[in-house]
Amino acid sequence: MSEITIKDIARICGVGVSTVSRAINNHPDINPETRKQIQAVIEQYGYIPNNSARNLKRTESNGVAILIKGITNPLFNAMVKVFDEKMKRYKLSMILQHVNYEEDEVAIALELIKEKRLKGIIFLGSNYYYPQGELKKISVPFVLSTVGTIFEDEDSTRYSHVTVDDVRESYKATEYLIHMGHEKIAILSAETRDSSVGRQRMQGYLKALEDHHIVENPKLICPVSDELEHYSMENGYLTTKKLLDSKEEFTAVYAMSDIMAVGAYRAILEAGLRIPEDISVVGFDGIELGDYLQPKLTTLAQPVERLADATFELLYDMIEGRSGAQNLIYEGELVEKESVRRIEGKERS
Repeated sequence: MSEITIKDIARICGVGVSTVSRAINNHPDINPETRKQIQAVIEQYGYIPNNSARNLKRTESNGVAILIKGITNPLFNAMVKVFDEKMKRYKLSMILQHVNYEEDEVAIALELIKEKRLKGIIFLGSNYYYPQGELKKISVPFVLSTVGTIFEDEDSTRYSHVTVDDVRESYKATEYLIHMGHEKIAILSAETRDSSVGRQRMQGYLKALEDHHIVENPKLICPVSDELEHYSMENGYLTTKKLLDSKEEFTAVYAMSDIMAVGAYRAILEAGLRIPEDISVVGFDGIELGDYLQPKLTTLAQPVERLADATFELLYDMIEGRSGAQNLIYEGELVEKESVRRIEGKERS
């Protein structure tokens, strides 16, 4: 269905276009009942008012929006740098939009399409589940990047996404610790509301324990605070501090992101413990910051440039009509640095 217009709203309500315009702009000279009727129709059909014609003329018609959920994640900063270079080369205008974790990125995308006349959209760190029909509302090409998305009651092959297999890569990170002789492995997991990447990485962690006959210890599964941003230094620090205060025994910490691992470092060192002699630490992402920690952080590195390059090229081909939806999955790499010790006599093959 094409997007509803102000003329459609006027026809449905049996009023003039000028009356609808006054209702939208909160003019006082309109009957309250008429205003209520118009608002109900606007909400029913999801109509998003345009800016004034003057402002609309000023908007770019070659814009590509990057909607980022998790603006503090350096992984996304590195990807945005690649997007910026690509868009300059292809004479496109990049529009960055931060999306809070509690916000609906589809609704924000629809508003941007209306206001900015977008050519396409890239979603970074977006939701995991989309209610049936939600993505169908987006009228421009789009790619879901860095999220292994599942769609409720829909065929996921209809929508493009570019990602690593978070279950497989998390399994790899956990299995590395097991091979190094660790069995009491704590995990800094995503907050309890998270249903996206955090859930997949948790699945990988649990599957690795199961396959190596290690009994899951619920006390070593440490969800971060609901009150702070998912993957942040502060959440990594506070969650690890809480774990240490619990006195539960563990020899290694697996943080679901490198940024959380940075916070874990601080909590461990503040407790008078050493890395890796007392506690080993593994992160996920492979951001540059990990090399500036002491000791350097062992991590499961995502192929950031490949992910970003594939995301943009796929979107551009869709914009140009050269490609349909594709699901591209890339492999990460376990990068062994200095933050994990081998427990002699307990190594597993």
